[in-house]
Amino acid sequence: MADLTELMEEAALASRMLYEMGLADASTIERGHVSVRLPDDPDRFVIKALGPALSQTYAEHMVVVDVNGYKAGGPKELNLPNEVKMHSCLLRERPDVNSVVHVHPRYTVLMSVLQEQMGPMCIEGMPLFAEPLPMFPSPRLIIHEKDGAEVARLMGSHSAILLQGHGAATVGGDMEDAIVNMLHLEEQARMNYLAFCAVGSGHAVLTPEQAAEFVANMRSLPQADHLTPEVAPTPRKPSGIWHHYAALAQR
Repeated sequence: MADLTELMEEAALASRMLYEMGLADASTIERGHVSVRLPDDPDRFVIKALGPALSQTYAEHMVVVDVNGYKAGGPKELNLPNEVKMHSCLLRERPDVNSVVHVHPRYTVLMSVLQEQMGPMCIEGMPLFAEPLPMFPSPRLIIHEKDGAEVARLMGSHSAILLQGHGAATVGGDMEDAIVNMLHLEEQARMNYLAFCAVGSGHAVLTPEQAAEFVANMRSLPQADHLTPEVAPTPRKPSGIWHHYAALAQR
């Protein structure tokens, strides 16, 4: 029980971080959720119940759900979020994924409606564009199994999917990966939108060759002798991004 409570606290913190990141505010502040798979029970996950604003989500607002989308734990008075099937289908179909994020970030929504294929504009989030971003071509909520299954099918092995006129979903091996993927997706969408406004459709983006060069460059870091730590490697996680927004969300 202690481990489950801790996981719920972490998921609630992650929910509040989405607000601090600007990924859910104003009219979208209660629209969205973070889910995380139970480490000792991979067929179940934790997610925010229906109702609370992301900025005011705490452990007592979390429920346990199975990968078929049915409530498996939590107070009786807490209802499942309307789009729980998006999470259950993705977690069921993607054993490599342990966390799903869904929010309605404004620039990402804009680009989905314009139907402009986004490309990488900066290095942050560049791996999201290893292949063209998939899109679920409807603004309807992912309420039913067939739509959750279709989102999972369209996403395939990708880390992000656009939901046209609605929002986006990102996934990761843990909550940090899933949340940072969403943060990067929205920043890339913002930069794509600014470029679209400046020069119109077909604006320049970084090329696949440049993206591949960046990935190879990052992979070469361990070979840089002058960067070898003197005492111990700096842990990659939690990242500075996570620490910053977690501190804001814990105020």
